[in-house]
Amino acid sequence: MERREIGWIAVVVLLLTTTFATSAASLDQVLSLRGYWKFTIGDNMKYASQSYDDSSWEEIYVPAQWEDEGFHGYDGYAWYRKHFDGAAIKGLSNVVLNLGYIDDVDYVYVNGHFIGYTGNFPPNFYTAWTALREYNVPLEYLNPDGDNVISVRVYDTTHGGGIISGSIGLYTNAKSAGFASLEGLWKFKMGDDREWREAEFDDSDWPYIMVPSLWRESKWKKRQQYGWYRREFTVPEEMKGEQLNILLGKIDDFDRVYINGTFIGETNDGRPYGKSHSYEEYRNYPIPDRLLKPGKNVIAVQVLDIGNDAGIYKGPVGLAIREQSKLVLWTY
Repeated sequence: MERREIGWIAVVVLLLTTTFATSAASLDQVLSLRGYWKFTIGDNMKYASQSYDDSSWEEIYVPAQWEDEGFHGYDGYAWYRKHFDGAAIKGLSNVVLNLGYIDDVDYVYVNGHFIGYTGNFPPNFYTAWTALREYNVPLEYLNPDGDNVISVRVYDTTHGGGIISGSIGLYTNAKSAGFASLEGLWKFKMGDDREWREAEFDDSDWPYIMVPSLWRESKWKKRQQYGWYRREFTVPEEMKGEQLNILLGKIDDFDRVYINGTFIGETNDGRPYGKSHSYEEYRNYPIPDRLLKPGKNVIAVQVLDIGNDAGIYKGPVGLAIREQSKLVLWTY
């Protein structure tokens, strides 16, 4: 092995180990997913389906570079699938899927539902091999009384490829009382239109963006303009009747926030690029009493970028009981 490759591997191991140690500290593992997964090279979106028959696929160990598992020299698309018993997550109030580190890009599905992505597939390729994959899994997508399946679409351009490192498994945040995460997939669109704040607006044709993340980490390269985020949510049973805040982490640069079409707060210090510090401030906005509905609610966030990076780029993002919201920010 050449010296430069030894050095590259050493840097990767140090970086991934250090990053994981700080990120997973608040999560408790409920099911390890290390071991053999179903695997095939190539690309077909039917592989994401919960009902797809993967019995003829090969098996490779996860985590490991697929080049070390019999696919030496392969670069391109591949799919992983893993079945698990829902008994492990029964009764949990939140579930996080940790897929460690993936070289280079991934889309992730649980029981056929798209739950998140990191990086960008061609033609707008953007590698994310240094990013830890932690995906919130909506409880309504899970079957606590039977079989579940995780499907992972991966694209690799060079080096090892695949789910290469990390403590792969299902986790829960046992210390999340008083907080309901809204991190994950949101609808997103560049531009600015007053109608986009309204709860009834039809955003079904908008693409998804991961929250939190920077615009440049997805397919949106243009900055110094407006972008809108939208997401539906329901208030968890244990939070009903409580005074709630919406936490939106840190946003680069300015924002205006609406829930069910009603303006609830903004952060904008009015300073130009290079002098503004709004991007450093945590967003913690009280939700007016009686604004939230028993069923579906809609949050819409207008973001204005004034230069360089942009977006809802750091958590926590979610609902918090008001008296505990500062503690959630402090412990995130």
